[in-house]
Amino acid sequence: MPSYIIRRLLLIFPTLIGIVTITFIVIQFVPGGPLDQMRTLLKGHSGVLTEAGGAAIQRPGSQPGQLDPEQMDKLKKIYHLDRPFWERYLRTFLWYTPGQSTETTSTFKKVFNRDNWEGFLIFKFGDSFYRNKSVLELIKEKLPVSVSLGVSSFFLTYITCIILGIAKAVKNSTRFDTMTSVIVLIGYSIPGFVLGIFLIVLIGPGDGAVAHLIPLAGLTSAGTPGYEEWSLMEKVFDYLHHLAAPLFCFVLGGFATLTMLTKNAVLEETKKQYVMTARAKGLSEKVILFKHILKNALIPLVTGFPIGFLTMFFSGSLLIEQIFTLDGFGLLSFQAVIQRDYPIVLGSMFIFSLIALLGQLLTDLTYVLIDRRISFEETQG
Repeated sequence: MPSYIIRRLLLIFPTLIGIVTITFIVIQFVPGGPLDQMRTLLKGHSGVLTEAGGAAIQRPGSQPGQLDPEQMDKLKKIYHLDRPFWERYLRTFLWYTPGQSTETTSTFKKVFNRDNWEGFLIFKFGDSFYRNKSVLELIKEKLPVSVSLGVSSFFLTYITCIILGIAKAVKNSTRFDTMTSVIVLIGYSIPGFVLGIFLIVLIGPGDGAVAHLIPLAGLTSAGTPGYEEWSLMEKVFDYLHHLAAPLFCFVLGGFATLTMLTKNAVLEETKKQYVMTARAKGLSEKVILFKHILKNALIPLVTGFPIGFLTMFFSGSLLIEQIFTLDGFGLLSFQAVIQRDYPIVLGSMFIFSLIALLGQLLTDLTYVLIDRRISFEETQG
């Protein structure tokens, strides 16, 4: 097992290099980059810019929206497009730039000074083109929304689906099984954003709503008069109040797959020989179910727990965030792609890929912890 873990950790590095390389090449050749967007902006607002004195960034006698060459060079420098392709590619991973200092500093200290290095391999993703913030700062700002939706929806989905799936397997082919299947499948067939729009229209903050049960925006009422004076319980209930509607829309469609998987896994185990042997020994159905059947039936669900948790932790739903006015990773990623904000696109891809690879490794290790009969060494041998 130690050798297997070391091999998997060593494979993470070239895999990340490949993912970021492909993403880097794609975004470099996709039209509509920062310079193209600036030209489009000038063409659409050339008259307003001229009246406001903005004609200075246009070449005299040129067509509206055509940038002056000097201004074009400045924009290229701002967006780091003045550098050669190979240099931009290497700077993405690791690049050394000696700091300008009047003091006598040894080469050793300069090389080991983190401020003189940049690149993803030391988790320095650069600054956003349009938000005047570093990528890490933006990710930290979006964490509350992603953590709230991701972690809450993950545990709610897992707990509900496992309990419901076991109950459906125990009461297979009964009225309870049929009714819950209908409810789960109806929820699966309704897109989350459609349900979100329905809730906003019906019980949202708008004037036409039947009841005003959904807050206006955000995860808390921070900023409203008197919020800082609220007690801890009042703030907790306010947080749950803001989270309820988007969380309901976020998890509704995820119940069907996990519930039916749990039910079918339990039913499959009940047909095996060891269950018949346990019944022949006179064990009660509860002991057989919770001590023997679930131990084997839940292996596929439990082993998917690490990567599922990490994925949901950093996941985001663009449409749900837009509907309920939540500023999370979904909205950030979408805006970064539309605006060609390369540092955010590449930084997010790097972090998500790293988390996915580590989650897959944890999933493999969970297999071994749950079922000692599994050995990756023997399989590879």
